[in-house]
Amino acid sequence: MGTRNLDRRTILKAAGASAATLGLAATTGCGGGSGSGNGTVTIRYSWWGAEERAKKINQSIALFEQKYPKIKVKTDFQTYDSFWEKFQTQAAGGNPPDVFQNAVTFLRKYDKRGILLDLKPQVEAGNLSLDHFRAGVTKVGEVDGKQLGIPVGSNTMSLVIDKKLFRKAGVEPRPGWTWDEYFKALKTIRDKTRVPGDTGYFTIMYLYDLYLRQNGKAFFTDDGLGFDQADLTEWWTDGLGRVRAGVVTDPKTVQQDKPKSSLSAGHGASEFTWDNFTVRYSAEGDSEYGLAPIPTTDGKHTGQYLASLMLSASARTSHPKEIAQFIDFMVHDPRVGTIMGYDRGILTSTEQFAAYKPADAVNKEIAQYEEDTAKAGVLGAITPHPSGADTIEAAFMRIGGDLGQGKSKVSDAVKQFFTEAEAAFQA
Repeated sequence: MGTRNLDRRTILKAAGASAATLGLAATTGCGGGSGSGNGTVTIRYSWWGAEERAKKINQSIALFEQKYPKIKVKTDFQTYDSFWEKFQTQAAGGNPPDVFQNAVTFLRKYDKRGILLDLKPQVEAGNLSLDHFRAGVTKVGEVDGKQLGIPVGSNTMSLVIDKKLFRKAGVEPRPGWTWDEYFKALKTIRDKTRVPGDTGYFTIMYLYDLYLRQNGKAFFTDDGLGFDQADLTEWWTDGLGRVRAGVVTDPKTVQQDKPKSSLSAGHGASEFTWDNFTVRYSAEGDSEYGLAPIPTTDGKHTGQYLASLMLSASARTSHPKEIAQFIDFMVHDPRVGTIMGYDRGILTSTEQFAAYKPADAVNKEIAQYEEDTAKAGVLGAITPHPSGADTIEAAFMRIGGDLGQGKSKVSDAVKQFFTEAEAAFQA
């Protein structure tokens, strides 16, 4: 989340392929950081993202090293898939980075392997503050009573629309609109503009999670799936039917449009994605894009929650205090907030959120969307992600995509997904 510079479909495939086989951390070897005779400590910090993120992070680190001259930060960044491939190798060798960018999908997986440091003792020692965060966001980094990550940027699932096409079709999204109303709107858009109304909602795991939550279930439980084969059969049958009816973009077209989104390519009028990804459409396309409310089952509850990119630490580090001071600085210092902006999502600490004032319309709308969603009282707690969730997320998109392209029947696709999910949980 927050990896706005990459195609999310590529991201999910990479997550499943590169992080799925991480072995147990080695039980020998020294911690990741190093010290020197003059009392200077060096910590290693790794993240994924594009060059622009690296520039901003390096500017932020320069400020940190001014405040803490005895702590030096050695940096490393990769694309998403390369990051997790390298991390896997480092962790298996007992030498992961001291501090690194992380996401909720990976918390239980790496905690299970003893790789993540519980940061609560550092909070209790006064080296890291969990105060002054926007409501509820620090809960994203909690697992079984441990604080395994500190959020740096939050986001929530949203509906991005092509405003020109919606206006041309006379469709006006509104808070609390139902799925029936949304699907009726897709048909109206197709009929009046000859553009499919949606680019392929049924392959997005996080959207299906919202739909399940609206109906008293969830995609995940603490240790498995929170839905059954009948539920998924209904979801995928419905989605495939709308592709055949022409109101959802043909998955073959979606594939051809990559790395562009079919929304920005003009082959769809709406797309469900994380709110802070909205910037990609303005960069890729030549229409006018904006955020609309998530459809509901009951006219009120959207199932939404805050997700987050976060900073985690290695359980093998030799410098837990210095890491805690570094994380504290990176999430609370107002100057860092001004530098980073919404590159990794909406800033999570109140100090940074107040310090950064977006000048462009897109980022202003993203911030307003999160504020409005919070005020609406629809945000719940994030659904737990058990170990194996990253592999399952990738499988959901891949199998759903194959289904859309006519490579399998719904019944076979559903069975395949449940078989792969079971294997991922046991890995």
